[in-house]
Amino acid sequence: MRSLVLYTALVLGANTGFAGEIDWQAAHDGGLAKLSQTDPTPVPATTFTDPDGGTHSLADYKGKVVLLNFWATWCAPCREEMPSLDSLQADLGGDDFAVVAIAAGHNPPPAVKKFLTEQKITNLPVLLDPRQALAREMGVMGMPVTVLIDRDGNEIARLIGGADWSSDAAKALITQAKAP
Repeated sequence: MRSLVLYTALVLGANTGFAGEIDWQAAHDGGLAKLSQTDPTPVPATTFTDPDGGTHSLADYKGKVVLLNFWATWCAPCREEMPSLDSLQADLGGDDFAVVAIAAGHNPPPAVKKFLTEQKITNLPVLLDPRQALAREMGVMGMPVTVLIDRDGNEIARLIGGADWSSDAAKALITQAKAP
């Protein structure tokens, strides 16, 4: 019976997506119980880097829905969560959606590479926030923290802690967020 209720909620939530609205309750009921809707708030222009020293900002993703994840190599929940983020990027990533995973704090590039190799992460770019400038500006106090950002560059939801981002509920949430 529980599966029937969950399936019905996901189907109804997916149908809501066509109207450009997110069914937050279906996301909660489907396993994203820690997801909190936020008032649309512009994300900061603070920069972060890649291992080659390239500079990036969230403005680079304007026009896309972004699932921004702050993680660290030493974070046990991150180790559990990263494969599902990688899977979500493989399944839904493209011109209108990206998973942006940023290693925040002291995460030397060799340690990040080792972590990603051990976890078999192949679909996420290596991005770094070594001084936690972006993480601090976004109020990240621990890891993992995942922020849903709309096409206009506004934070619309936040989840503190780990989650299964490859779940049907997560995919329905992203599909709804991408809808016009």
